[in-house]
Order: sequence, then C-alpha cells, then structure tokens
Amino acid sequence: MSSEGRGGGNFLRPYIILAFMAAVALPVSTWEGFYIHQAHAAIEVTPNSPPANTNFANAQLIYTLKGHNGTVKSLAFSPDSRMLVSGGAENEGVIRLWNLAKGKKLATINKAHKAAVESLVISPDGQTLVSCSDDDTINLWSLKNLKFTRSFVGHTSNVLSLAVSPDSKVLVSGALDGIRLWDLLQQRPLGTIVRFDNLIYTLAISPDGQTLASGDNKGVIKLWNLSTGKFISELAAHSSAVSDVIFTPDGQTLISASHDRTIKQWNINTGELVRTLTGHNNWVNAIALNPDGQTLASAGRDGIKLWDLTTGELINTLSGHTDWVSAIAFSPNGKILASGGFDRQIKIWGIPTKRK
Repeated sequence: MSSEGRGGGNFLRPYIILAFMAAVALPVSTWEGFYIHQAHAAIEVTPNSPPANTNFANAQLIYTLKGHNGTVKSLAFSPDSRMLVSGGAENEGVIRLWNLAKGKKLATINKAHKAAVESLVISPDGQTLVSCSDDDTINLWSLKNLKFTRSFVGHTSNVLSLAVSPDSKVLVSGALDGIRLWDLLQQRPLGTIVRFDNLIYTLAISPDGQTLASGDNKGVIKLWNLSTGKFISELAAHSSAVSDVIFTPDGQTLISASHDRTIKQWNINTGELVRTLTGHNNWVNAIALNPDGQTLASAGRDGIKLWDLTTGELINTLSGHTDWVSAIAFSPNGKILASGGFDRQIKIWGIPTKRK
C-alpha cells in the first residue's frame, strides 16, 4: 500500500475541528510501569533459505519463534520487513520484537500493558509502535530507541483495534465505546467519530487515507470519511461478528472476515458483494493480504488458508500450529507470512529459493 496519503500538509485540519467538537475531553497521560530488556535467541529456530518470490502456493515453514506465555494476539512488521513485533494475551501485557533475518529476539517490553495486548501497528514512516489493550489504554513507543513516549487514555472499555493513516499522521482506535482519532505527530487527541452500543472489533484505512472501515460484533461494516468524520454507508455483511477488515492495494475492494466462518469481498464503490470465500470450519480470526494484492491469508481453528484473490480459489493450507491461529500478517515486501496462535508460538512462512 502507498505510504503517502492524499491531502499533504492539510490532512490534519478537519481533525482539529473534530477535536473541538468532542463532547468529552480525552486526557493524555504517561505509563511508566514497563521495563525493556535485550532478549536472547529464540528458543526454536530452524532457518531455511530466504524466500525468492511472493507465490505462497508452495509456502513452507522457515522457523518458529517461542517466548510468549499466552496466546499471540497481534503481529506487526516494520516497514523494511526486517523486524516483527508481537503482542501477548492472557493478561501477559508483553510486547516482543524479533529480528527476522536471524530468528532472534531483539527486545522484550515487559508490562507494556496491564492486560492483554489486543492490537499492534507500526506507523508507515517506521518511527512509532502503537499498542492497545484490554486495560483501555493505547501506548506509543519510539522504534528508534524503544522508549515509551505517551499513553492515550479516553476509551472506557477494551481497545481492540488500531489503524494508522498512510501518511503516519493520524491514529484511529476502536473499542466498545466507539471510534476515536489521535494525532500521532503532536501526540494528542483529535476527537470521537461516533459512540457505539456495540463492540468494534476491527478497523482499516484505505490506501489513499480517505476512507475508514469498521467492523463490529453484530456483523456490520461501516464506512466513514476520515477527513470529515462523516458516515458514508454500511454493509450488513455477516451473520456474526466481523473479526477483520482490510482494503486491497488499489482501494477498490474491501475484504472482511467473520465468526460466521466466511470471508467476503466487497466493491467499495457500489457496496456490492463480489465473492464469498468458504472453507474454514469455525471462526475466521484474522486475515492478511499480500502487498501484491494476489494472495489472501486467513487464520482460524483449522490453520492458515491461502487464497488466490483473483479467482477465489483455495491454493494452500498451512498446518504448523497446534491450536487456533489468532493473528496473521504479511511483510511489506510480500516475502514473509507471520502467524501467531493459541499455542503461544509464532510461525514464519516463506517460499524457499530454488537450488540449482
């Protein structure tokens, strides 16, 4: 996806208006209960040759990373694809950073939160790591020195989802009490888009930075104009909770996953259903799209399924985890797929180089 949002230097101006319109002040505070230490080599590493292409039809396990004491709930890659960040659940409150080239831990942020780390994002400029938690807070970390910089407080319930605008200026958070906007550059609140009576599970921002998509526990997807905060439209998309939403690189299609065991593709301009992907035998917990826009990965109780997004064909199933797969992410260069599970493991998948 593009690293530049439309609007240039004027991108934040509508959000300044929203900040003044917010009904309740959103305080900002600091959290200093964490500590960071340099990590040791991963417990289990089985390196292979690095992948040479992005055709995941023949994806293989490259190595396994262990270290979390609970379910791996969240994964995020650095923009250069060299580092993976993972967040732990089961009230672990831990964030781990991994060197993917060597299969080693770079560092561990213990007590990053007081409860499970539900979502992680790294700003497209590679400067800031953002985490959110069941402790109702959002924490910001500098990736230059791994120092904690600020907490955003204001949500009154579990914060389950995060999204960052392509220009790295605006952070969006979703929770039980609605969707909030935050200024990442000034590290301050901007305002509240809307307050909901239902749980926001997932958020996604379009590649041009103009549209926000949200998915809730009632199976509804709503679209918002991110520049004005105005509601655009909604889709009665699923019969159960929407677990994940993502935009395709061209911004024309929205893909949604649900606890109703389906994955759906939507024409973002018309709201029409393009295709339904079926094959999982239980909840679809997460989805990830390769940056080339061709391969979709989905995670559930029955492992990881890989789909050809142009045809809807199931092309592979990866079965390395011993329990539910709870998180999944493609590297920005499209060569690596990372998955995290209830088995407390992180699996790194890729395509082996052909040997002569």
